[in-house]
Amino acid sequence: MGEAREVMDRLTDAVTTHADLKVVADLYAEDAVAFTPDEGELRGRDDIVEYWRTMTEALPDATFQPLHSYEVGDTAIDEGIYSGRNTGPLELPNGETLPPTQKEIRIRGVDIATVRDGRIVDYRLYFDEMEFLGQLGLLPDEPF
Repeated sequence: MGEAREVMDRLTDAVTTHADLKVVADLYAEDAVAFTPDEGELRGRDDIVEYWRTMTEALPDATFQPLHSYEVGDTAIDEGIYSGRNTGPLELPNGETLPPTQKEIRIRGVDIATVRDGRIVDYRLYFDEMEFLGQLGLLPDEPF
């Protein structure tokens, strides 16, 4: 196992099974860049850690079931199922906070992390945001 795979596995553990934002912060470079479906581009460790804070508070019992894991050079790629119950407030990109829905979510996603000198410098997260919001019961019942 290479450095990228080890760092990715530690990140997954720190945002799910053993949520620990100090570990998350230590895994990202100060000037890291992340791209997410719900927040778009995040620049810098602090903004990325804040993103993970929001997710770990909204879904404190989240788990990740890996389906495929790869490592190519300095990059690790995971495809898997992220699941949990929304028991904490959910902060929206517009600044609003929604109360917990108590609903279970189960979404398929892909994470890609490029690592240099033991820290993530580029991170990309892909999941279907509409599926996530729908499972939380946050979409209108009527079609658009």
